[in-house]
Amino acid sequence: MVLRAFLVVALALLVAACGERTGGPTSPFKSTDISSVDWGREFHLTDHNGQPRSLADFRGKVVMLFFGFTHCPDVCPTTMADMARVVDKLGPDGQRVQGLFVTVDPERDTPRVLAKYLAAFHPSFLGLYGDQGATAALAKEFKIFYAAQPADSHEHYMVAHSNAIFVFDPRGRLRLLMGADRTIDAMAADIALLLKT
Repeated sequence: MVLRAFLVVALALLVAACGERTGGPTSPFKSTDISSVDWGREFHLTDHNGQPRSLADFRGKVVMLFFGFTHCPDVCPTTMADMARVVDKLGPDGQRVQGLFVTVDPERDTPRVLAKYLAAFHPSFLGLYGDQGATAALAKEFKIFYAAQPADSHEHYMVAHSNAIFVFDPRGRLRLLMGADRTIDAMAADIALLLKT
């Protein structure tokens, strides 16, 4: 099962990479440039404060969007901490960056749980959620994988999921895919470039 999950995630990232421009000028970005893909264009979810949210709400800002779940022991907290470090590293320009955490575990990740979780990383970050149907539809739109694993005897379970950060420019266009090999400096440099667009 773990191998299958790994292969699906790898395939999803390969599909994303196929959206990269070829034959043209070298991209100025350190992350994977996916500006030409025709997916991942919108979302309609609710934030942890109960407000309906879509990409239009964040026009004028660079948006870093990550899919995860609050019970994740490693990738999710590490990624959210990296995103917070990038915002801080950008200084005053960090106010023009919005971190978004989309839960793939809406059953456990209630608004209250999301609010507490995100507050541990950055005060401006928002947790987004939808019902199971909306979550599945959004995962399909963004070509990400997630699957709940069997629960243990205490009813605890993990959720296997993709681990890339999707980055939108201030005009709301999906531009970059930041993979697991990212560094804080590279992330900050790419976002600084997008803030100039």
